[in-house]
Amino acid sequence: SEVAIVALILVLSRRIKDTASRSAATLDVVGAALSAAGLGIAVFGVLKSSVWGWLAPPPNGPSLFGASLTFWFVVVGLLLLWCFLLWEKHLITVGREPLVRMSMLRNTVLRSGLTLFGFQFMIQAGVFFVVPLYLSVVLELPALETGLRVLPLSLSLLVAALGIPRLWPHLSPRLAVRLGIALMLIGILLLRSGISIDAAAAVVALPMVFMGLGIGTLASQLGALVVSSVDESLSGDVGGLQNTATNLGSSLGTAVAGSILIAALTSSFLTGITQNQDVPESVKAQANVSLSDGAPFLSDADLTAGLVKAGADPQLQSAILAQNRTSRIAGLHAALGVLSLIAVLALFFTGGIPTRQPGVRPPGEPGPDGDEPDGEVPGDGRPDDEVPGDERPDDERPGDQRAGDRRAADPASGPTGRQSPTASAASSPAP
Repeated sequence: SEVAIVALILVLSRRIKDTASRSAATLDVVGAALSAAGLGIAVFGVLKSSVWGWLAPPPNGPSLFGASLTFWFVVVGLLLLWCFLLWEKHLITVGREPLVRMSMLRNTVLRSGLTLFGFQFMIQAGVFFVVPLYLSVVLELPALETGLRVLPLSLSLLVAALGIPRLWPHLSPRLAVRLGIALMLIGILLLRSGISIDAAAAVVALPMVFMGLGIGTLASQLGALVVSSVDESLSGDVGGLQNTATNLGSSLGTAVAGSILIAALTSSFLTGITQNQDVPESVKAQANVSLSDGAPFLSDADLTAGLVKAGADPQLQSAILAQNRTSRIAGLHAALGVLSLIAVLALFFTGGIPTRQPGVRPPGEPGPDGDEPDGEVPGDGRPDDEVPGDERPDDERPGDQRAGDRRAADPASGPTGRQSPTASAASSPAP
């Protein structure tokens, strides 16, 4: 089935129209290497945080100067990204084509859209990490049934992504984005409150509907906003930034959810085992040593098989299995709790999203000759300094465009840059 889907994508991709390139620029090899190394090293460190720890290393864990390797990997990655920024500025200074024009990030709409893309995929990846663990490990459902339980998310996502632009074409993008994040937050909270030791698989149905509606609502807005925030000639650059934001968000979401889950699972399991009178002292000591790097997220069947192989008696098996069930739920709750906090944090970054759809004028909106709020472009809801094509500094734009900007800066100037008679009279001092 995957082969058929890939074949269909290849066939349909022929309909995609390429935009004209600005120039036949060569690849910035140094910039590509610095950005890939910086992101790769930082993300790898975050992914290993469940084993290495975030700041302090676990007992017998690897460390450098008293800090965990995760900390140092993130620091080195950020330093490489800083070098990447310096290199890109150097290329612009000497007149060469950079890998990414960082001046585009001065565009508030683009910057906010990319940030929210990162948050969206961080939350998505975290939820997609937690839910299959609950269904396939805790409830021990087969892969097909696990997929069917997540199907409500796909259906509601499709409804929201296609329905919102058709039913509410003039919906405020800022309101829609906030609504999408709120729906995802509701889904996470419902999932966290529904998951328990005795809960059934049906508990994920309603949360998946809310998650799908939230993701679909964001999908109906963010992509169009990001692409329309810059000139068409920069669409390739925007596509690269968007893919970076989504992939980085997915990696961080999986890493954060996984590390929090394992940390909470390990802490709960070791605490419960230590306080359990049915567990011998020798087993408690062995557990504290062997699980110091993190307890595995095991199903009852896998844990039972391991205990039988180790020669544990039935009473000990029962005690460990009961504590494992409690600890798994504690880990899932902790991961979902952190994801809900990330969703709340994302709401604080929605202020840069415009309140009007790009290029669409709501009914009753005054025309170009009518009164418009100062500093806004009719119909697109963006400040004047964020009009497509204005993402580059003056020294990177053709001379005629800079002249046009200077003429546009004088509201009393006519199309040729000369002051109109009416404006001249209005600006003359009274006799």
